Amino acid sequence: MSASGGVLERADQERAEERPLSMVERMTTIMVSFGGPSARLSLEDIQDATGLPRSTAHRILNQLIALDWVRHTSAGYALGSRALGLGGGDAPEMDLRAAASETLRGLHLETGLVVHLGVLEGADVRILDKVGGALAARVPTRVGVRLPAARALVGKAQLAFLPPEDVDALVALQPAPTPDRPRIDLVALHRELVRVRARAGVVLDRGRNHLRLGCVAAPIIGPDGPCGGISLVGAAPIDVEKLAPLVVRATRVVAHRLATFR
Repeated sequence: MSASGGVLERADQERAEERPLSMVERMTTIMVSFGGPSARLSLEDIQDATGLPRSTAHRILNQLIALDWVRHTSAGYALGSRALGLGGGDAPEMDLRAAASETLRGLHLETGLVVHLGVLEGADVRILDKVGGALAARVPTRVGVRLPAARALVGKAQLAFLPPEDVDALVALQPAPTPDRPRIDLVALHRELVRVRARAGVVLDRGRNHLRLGCVAAPIIGPDGPCGGISLVGAAPIDVEKLAPLVVRATRVVAHRLATFR
């Protein structure tokens, strides 16, 4: 190689090094910083590992949370179910369903109502399981369906235990409002989530909806925060206050069983 050729090659390399990282490169750098499925990183850890400015890292993390690539837990940031799914199937969801199966059926037999198991996925809550008798056909849900987390009780029960900025990022990911699905009032939502936290995550609907269905929901709390939720649904009027302790008890049983899987 000629001397001039070597100089040009070094110049091209220097320009490449000076080029600002693209959004894809910055997101990839953040994802790689986790190193493995069990990693829990603070914002400072990610900033140090990536060399990104704090504000940039925080903004991108919020976008990754909204898309379920990353989740924010009480122990720090962790890989979300979408990233974990690429690495090893749906093992976390399979564990949750297995841990909850017996409890869901027991709750249905005890109350005669429809029982749902739901998990947050980005801005939505996905129904992992549904158990019910004749009433099940009247409840317009099915296994696998995704519902806006900020509108579904089993979603709100889990949102209440996320940092407010994560809730904001998830709501921002919702599709444009329509007549059937108006814009979510963030101020009202945060006020409701404060009340939900004060009730240990219990969310109540006394049947004042267009389907005349009462509902009570509560989150399943794991070591890293909410990892799912359980709801009971029945034709109004049902005594949601009386049913709430049953749902809370069920979530605690599932959380205990799930801990034995890990």
